[in-house]
Amino acid sequence: MKIIVTGGGTGGHIYPALALIHEIQKAHPESEFLYIGTKNGLESGIVPRAGIPFDTIEISGFKRKISLHNMKTVWKFLRGVQKAKKIIKQFDADVVIGTGGYVAGPVVFAASKLGIPSLIHEQNSVPGLTNKFLSRYVNKVAVSFPESAAYFPADKVKVTGNPRASEVAGKKPLNPLPDLGLATRRKTVVIVGGSRGAKPINDAFLTSLDEVAVKDWQFLYITGSVHYDKVMKEVKKAGNPANVVIQPFIHDMPAVLYHTDLIVTRAGATTLAEITALGLPAILIPSPYVTNNHQEKNARMLSDNGAAILRKEKDVNSNSLLSDIDEILKDPKKWEEMHQASLQLAAPEAAEDLYRLMKGLVKPAKRRE
Repeated sequence: MKIIVTGGGTGGHIYPALALIHEIQKAHPESEFLYIGTKNGLESGIVPRAGIPFDTIEISGFKRKISLHNMKTVWKFLRGVQKAKKIIKQFDADVVIGTGGYVAGPVVFAASKLGIPSLIHEQNSVPGLTNKFLSRYVNKVAVSFPESAAYFPADKVKVTGNPRASEVAGKKPLNPLPDLGLATRRKTVVIVGGSRGAKPINDAFLTSLDEVAVKDWQFLYITGSVHYDKVMKEVKKAGNPANVVIQPFIHDMPAVLYHTDLIVTRAGATTLAEITALGLPAILIPSPYVTNNHQEKNARMLSDNGAAILRKEKDVNSNSLLSDIDEILKDPKKWEEMHQASLQLAAPEAAEDLYRLMKGLVKPAKRRE
């Protein structure tokens, strides 16, 4: 099969797409792929690094009020559709898959207008504007959370879970902690605010460095590239605690998480897929700056089932952060309960389910197997 995949802007859209590609490659190594993203999105670095052929279109997002920007966005969308049609025709795609982000809009829409089978995958409990729009045109809609099915045409929806979970589950990667300067037999806390970082999480951690330095556990603190330099200055002022390692970004996060005891993070859907696949207890601090507050709704799926502690950003400070970490790591029984509760929410067969859904759209005469 010849498959076009599109999605970008954040790792939450990119990594599920790559997980699906890897699943298809296992089943049909002869399949050909083309990933369509934008030049400035995270996908422009992540996808080529994964060895997937990559092409681009230009697109931007809509503002939620009437503006000149939106007029420019409509123009870019129409131009994007035209370029996407050319790419799709030249590649001779059998199917087009969108995983969200603005770039998926013109690409998947172009596929539908060309009569190419298409589907979208929605990672969050509350879908974004792009997938809501595209659901009218695609053949199928796959969702990670059952709650999000209500936003789409009932005859098109299938709950598959997040394919990122399949890529993480069942693997035992080599321990990367020593290469990062961390011990292998010490409880490890990962603190991360997503691919671009999160200033409130950074601030809460930085103001607690004196107390962190005397803890029994070690910390891998992933700042995001935007905040890295500033954070490093603050850590140096605090004397570079020996049990704290700072990194701007981690490319193989699942390998790190496999050897981690606790994570403090936002509540993006792909992150939650990774941590439930591993049964990793979590302290979740949802971003309040996302559409329809969907991160808090994502997080409640875990906290309501005992797999995570949920803290709203406005309630997070150095005292609450360290108190929550201590509560989990000092109590082996609580850690195990959260571990088991998290595993119960995992979707280890998500990529396979999504692959089967996609394969069902391709006409037998078009399959190149």
